[in-house]
Order: sequence, then C-alpha cells, then structure tokens
Amino acid sequence: MYSLLLLGLVSFVSALVLTPAVRDLFARLGVVDHPDHTRKLHSHPVPRVGGVAIVSAVLVSYAVLLLSSLNAGDLVASSLPLVWRLLPAAGLVFLTGLLDDLVTLRPWQKLLGQVVASVLTVVAGVQVRSLGGIAIPEWLGFLLTVVWLIGCANAFNLIDGVDGLAAGVGLFATTTTLIAALLQGNVPLALATVPLAGALLGFLRFNFNPATIFLGDCGSLTVGFLLGCYGVLWAQKSATLLGITAPLMALAVPLLDTFIAIVRRFLRFRPIFGADRQHIHHRLLALGHSPRQVALLIYGVCGIAAALSLLLSVVTRDSFAGVILILFCAGAWVGVQHLGYVEFGTARRMLFQSAFRHHLNAQLALAAFQESLEAAPTPEECWETLRSYAGEFGFSEICLRLAGNHYSDLTNEERPDGWHIQVPLTDEDYLILVRSFESQARTPVVAPFVDSAARILRQKLLSFSGQERLPASV
Repeated sequence: MYSLLLLGLVSFVSALVLTPAVRDLFARLGVVDHPDHTRKLHSHPVPRVGGVAIVSAVLVSYAVLLLSSLNAGDLVASSLPLVWRLLPAAGLVFLTGLLDDLVTLRPWQKLLGQVVASVLTVVAGVQVRSLGGIAIPEWLGFLLTVVWLIGCANAFNLIDGVDGLAAGVGLFATTTTLIAALLQGNVPLALATVPLAGALLGFLRFNFNPATIFLGDCGSLTVGFLLGCYGVLWAQKSATLLGITAPLMALAVPLLDTFIAIVRRFLRFRPIFGADRQHIHHRLLALGHSPRQVALLIYGVCGIAAALSLLLSVVTRDSFAGVILILFCAGAWVGVQHLGYVEFGTARRMLFQSAFRHHLNAQLALAAFQESLEAAPTPEECWETLRSYAGEFGFSEICLRLAGNHYSDLTNEERPDGWHIQVPLTDEDYLILVRSFESQARTPVVAPFVDSAARILRQKLLSFSGQERLPASV
C-alpha cells in the first residue's frame, strides 16, 4: 500500500512541476496548436505536447520507487516486471504521437506505429485469452487484442477536442481501473495504474479550461493505449461474460464516440479517418454548452459509468449484472438520442417507416426501366416505355421528340401547378417531363431516372438515324 501511495504522490507532484516547464519550453520552440476558428476554437496558440509531462512524471515515480526502500517487498518486486514489459510498447506509441505533434505523420504511419506497439504488448503477455472464462484460439486473442488497443488509443485521440476532456476522462477510467485492481487484489495492475492517475490529476491543473497546454497526440494516444492494456488485464480476472464488459463501461464515452463517428462517416460515404465537428463534445457545444460545461457534463457521465462498471465487476449473480448492463445501455441510447445526430434519425426512419422499402422499390423500378428502354428497337417503343414508367417516378405528363418523331400527352402548356424539366438530346431532339406539386409519388431516384433516359436515348439516336448526331449544348 505504501508503494502505491508513493507512486501516486510522486507522479502527481512531478506532473505539477514538469507540466509548466514542458509548456514553456515548447512554447519557446514554437511547437503550438494554432486556432483555425473551425475545429480549433481556442483564442491563442497553445503548446500541444502535454504527453511529454505525463510520461515523464510516470517514469519519475517509478524511479523514486526503485530508489526507495519500499520496493523491497516481494509482492512489489514480483509485480513490477509487468510494468517493464509494457514500457517498449507504450514508448513506441508515445514516440509515434510525438512525431505526429512535431512533423505531422500520415494516418497510415500513425497506424503502423500503433500496430507494432500492439504486437509488442501481446509479446509482453498482455493478451485476450478468454471470454467469460471460455478459452479462445490464440490467433483470435491476438487479433482482438490488437484491435482493442488500437481502438482505445484512437478513441482518446478523437475525444481530445475540449480543454481537459481527454485528460479528465482518462483520469476517471484510470481511477476506476485502479479501484477494480484493488478489489481484485491485482497488485501488478494497481502498480501500473497509480502513476498514470497521479500524473493525469496533476496535468489537469494546467489542461482544464482555459487550458495552457494540450495533451497532443503523444499524450492522448499513450493514455488511450495504456488504458487499453489495463482493460485487458482487468478483463483477465473476470470469470463471467457479463463481467468482462466492465472495462468497456469504464471507457464508455471515448469508445462510444469513436463508434458513432465510424457509423456516421460510413453512412455518409466519408473517410473513416477524416476530421469533422460532429463528435459528442462538438454536439454538446452546438446545443449551447460552454467548453467548461461540456467537460463537466462528460465527467459526470464518466462517473456514472465508472460506478456501474465497478458494480458490474463485483456482483456475483448474473441477473443483477444483466440489470446493470441494461440500465447502462438504456442510458447510452437516451444520451445519443439527445445529441440529435441526423444520420441516425434518418436511418431509423428508413428502417421503421417504410422509407427503405420505398427506396429499394424505386431502385428496382429504375433498373427495370433502364433494361426496357435499352431493349426498345424503335422510337415508338421508346415512347411507350417512357410513358409507362414516367408515372411511377411521379411525372404526370411527358413529351418526346426523337429521330424526327414527335410524341406528347401534354395537357397544359403553362403548367402553373407543377414544374417541368426539358432534357436536350440533340439540337432537334428533346425530352420534356412534367411533375405536379401535389404528386404523392415517393421517388428518391428522380434524377437518376432522367439521367438514364437521356443517356440511353442519345445512344438510340445513333442507330435510329444511321449517322452520328451531335448532342445539344445545355
């Protein structure tokens, strides 16, 4: 216990001393984060390599422990090797983040560093070996561990968008893991987490709003990676399938934010690794909360998640654990709904309000129309095909001039109660489609219908006329 207290106290004091020193040094060197008034809303340049202070404070605390008489105990001596085995992997992640802070790495370069670090972690013996007490194949455990560690590292990197947010969330997660380690009697895990908790607490003194130093990638990636390692060690002590969800709950906010970002970007056909202003903290800012309020609000959520995860890790009856997990999932669902993501609302309406069926039906009708029009051998059959399908796409009237032939069922030249589109096919040929404002047809593929008709009819004109005709200028 005295060793834990020494580690935590020394790392805390070291962070208080080293953070302003690191801040001032890199401010003089010009390694700062400049505001861009889009995603970076701070008012002036701020040093961005706070991870240097955190990592240094952790290392100082271990050095003091080794030099003191408190590390002579057999329990401490037998537990520290785990820390030493994790150092190369954590050091590689830190170095990757630091290089990105200094010279800006490409996404694949950052990912490569994280993959290698994750492999080193597995080699060090930190690996998912079972799920709920059921052994899994070694290759599957290796894959799950790598994905988990990379996910945790990037989750903290993505959530680092408001003063004090990533460091505060990391402090809650680290403290939760520490308490779980003490409850489980897991001394190696406790020795690994105490210095990080102390360092984050000391760092928050300068990182909370208004921040004078940022974590930077060297800080957020390293904190997330270490917490991922601690989560694996925590889960190894869980004997039930529900029990291994406790580490997930402790890291709920950054992991949920990352999951939402991936789903949003997938639905909108945007790069998964792209940047935007739609993360949880951005949505809370858009709802009118100040940066300080956003941080405190998310701290509160993390506190609730921490309490539930600790409760889940100590309950012995699956029925109680199931209730806890249901309450947690229900709360997460309500929270995400409150954020008002338009992507999820639209997807929900498509699934549950027949929008998906309407869209699918329109796509099928479009495919059938294209096939029929391409197979039409004469201008007359092209006209009949257009007439038969136009109504399905919401057009009430149609007019076509094709290869010297004129077809029309227009009834009102002025068309005051609708709109029309005229598509030039050549200098002489054209297609006119009319749609009423009161049309009830649900046709989400009107533009593809018009594009397909124009493209196919222009191709047909070559065969109808027997010679190439130049398309009209639009």
